[in-house]
Amino acid sequence: MKYPSVFDDIRPFDEEEVVKAMEDIATDKAFPVLARFVFPDKTTDEVRAIFGTLKSIDDFQTQVMYTANKQIMYRSITNMSVGGMEKLDVEKRYLFVSNHRDIMLDASLLQNSLKDYGHKTAQITFGANLMRGDIVVNIGKSNKMFRVERGGNMKAFYESSKHLSDYIRYVITERNESVWIAQRNGRTKNGDDRTDQGIVKMFCMSKRDDKVQALAELNIVPVSVSYEWEPCDILKAMELYVSSIKTYEKTQNEDLHSILTGILQTKGRVHFEICDPIKIEELESLSDLNSGEYHKRVAKLLDSRIHSAYRLYPNNYIAYDKRFGVSKYKDRYTEVEKELFEQRMNVLDTYPEFDKEQLEEILLDIYSNPVINKEG
Repeated sequence: MKYPSVFDDIRPFDEEEVVKAMEDIATDKAFPVLARFVFPDKTTDEVRAIFGTLKSIDDFQTQVMYTANKQIMYRSITNMSVGGMEKLDVEKRYLFVSNHRDIMLDASLLQNSLKDYGHKTAQITFGANLMRGDIVVNIGKSNKMFRVERGGNMKAFYESSKHLSDYIRYVITERNESVWIAQRNGRTKNGDDRTDQGIVKMFCMSKRDDKVQALAELNIVPVSVSYEWEPCDILKAMELYVSSIKTYEKTQNEDLHSILTGILQTKGRVHFEICDPIKIEELESLSDLNSGEYHKRVAKLLDSRIHSAYRLYPNNYIAYDKRFGVSKYKDRYTEVEKELFEQRMNVLDTYPEFDKEQLEEILLDIYSNPVINKEG
């Protein structure tokens, strides 16, 4: 099924575009590095030969991306678990709205789980700021990733939001594919997962005449992802520290650095929980509200699901007790686990140009806020 031309600026590749993309990826100067990571037991030429056999998006996702995610799990994740998959019907398509902790992995690791449980993979949002470089674009668009514009003036933002809303509805209701999107623009930096009500408003823009059906037709399913060791935790703490002093400006390759750090950094245990889908009865109970309040209440509904499903680890409880100077959760962790967490905090000593006490508070917030959200 070909995409309508109106979506050419944001859509992934059509099937007939994949072969050319595979050729371009295999001849890119960065290919040998990627080949060694994904297929460490094969030579670059052997991996190029594999790419020469890939003729479809499913070929690429099954033979390359699935394997790449397995390598990430093997190298940096102690245990990967998934709950709630029984809530999904393999014949239905969904809009997965997820908390967002890692630029790439929140969506990419979920794709493997969908495949493992017999579901089709989802299309994934991909920030325009990340779509740089031919190899990145070719991999992304071959991996069902579609472009999301950020920023711009009010008129441009409105138009891009409406365009995105139309696209998401088209993918789910006409192409019969699921979609993954983060609950907010950009990652949660401080550990406090909150759905931006503007995201809910955007979902409704493509069906303005009926706000209940606008969301019901999308089959919204909240997803809660929890990392034992927060991806890019030190980088996030430093960004928040600088942002508290002055306007934060990203460096040229900062997003790429965050992607690589998130992939390579030890993450310990990782858990994905598929939450209860949003039911039409829940949406109908809010139908008398004005649009602004409706979007706000739906966002809070998503938050309540994501917070309650978040899996807390010893690091979260340790951080809470240290942050507030209490021993409320001392039975949830061991002294060894506490020492390991404190060793992680000691990494902050390598940044003497920052106020260590403030940096420590920020880092502790990253890990303790999920406790507050779940149990507070």
